[in-house]
Amino acid sequence: MSLLGAAEIRQLADKLDIRPTKKLGQNFVIDPNTIRKIISKANLTASDVVVEIGPGLGSLTLGLFEEVDKVIAVEIDARLADQLAETVETHTEAKTLEVVNDDALRVTELDNPTALVANLPYNISVPVLLHFLETFPSIQKGLVLVQSEVAKRLVAKEGDELYGIPSLKLRWWANARLAGMVSRQIFWPVPNVDSELVYFEKAENQGNRERVFELVDKSFATRRKSLAASLKESFSKPVSEALEGSGISPTARPEQLSLSDFQILARLEK
Repeated sequence: MSLLGAAEIRQLADKLDIRPTKKLGQNFVIDPNTIRKIISKANLTASDVVVEIGPGLGSLTLGLFEEVDKVIAVEIDARLADQLAETVETHTEAKTLEVVNDDALRVTELDNPTALVANLPYNISVPVLLHFLETFPSIQKGLVLVQSEVAKRLVAKEGDELYGIPSLKLRWWANARLAGMVSRQIFWPVPNVDSELVYFEKAENQGNRERVFELVDKSFATRRKSLAASLKESFSKPVSEALEGSGISPTARPEQLSLSDFQILARLEK
């Protein structure tokens, strides 16, 4: 199968009168070797149904079809959504493409994807990733290309400088790790930030997710304060008593707590 190179991507963009915009976070991958490198790290099998968010002109989509038979592509731009089917038909045989022309953050019904692979728009990468993991429990694994700092936030552990809300919320859904850097030069247009891959596999967590996330949000909303100050309105008993009863120091900072710590707190009465 032939993948899209820089010249063909620019031709398609000219045909559609597409000018990549920062507003939509559009940076198209123009190097076939990088596409295959990305796909190789996604741990896909032929039976996987892959959901791709923001397929753009289809360079990653075609790469996915070298490994799987079905891709569900979610694309907000109607011009790109319409062109994608034609591009896939021209370059592949006996493959199934389903195109959903909608805002990824509003999508709630898909045909049971088992994997998520995407070059996520920088401006909405974390909300989109968390939305899909919450909305589609059939997703078992995934690989996302995001801004390097965002990647490090997603996989950070307690005590790390970049540890915070994205780290904890992704950890609820999945075990994640960094999977490699990607050069700026393989994008068009060339972004002014570095990009990195994050691979994840689904995790099973017990408890009240909404309550856990509520406590995480409140704790990190004032992360410079102690937990006793941040969560003083969150429990029926005095917050210091609640924290100490859970084995957590009232003077601790939120970045010192693991997901398990927040799960313990979530089991206490409000």
